[in-house]
Amino acid sequence: MHAVEIQEHADKLFAALGPKALAEAAQKARQYDDRGDREEAATWRRIEKALVQSQGPRVK
Repeated sequence: MHAVEIQEHADKLFAALGPKALAEAAQKARQYDDRGDREEAATWRRIEKALVQSQGPRVK
């Protein structure tokens, strides 16, 4: 999956779930890992990373 598609999925997931989107992406990655589907797990990790990057730096 291309970077643009990853970002689109991340944006849609965030629009649907708000702050819970990051946890959902991480959970999906673990589920696919547990099933042995490494490629799909890697895709969900990329979506998770895109969500983190979209949030920007955390301010203390």
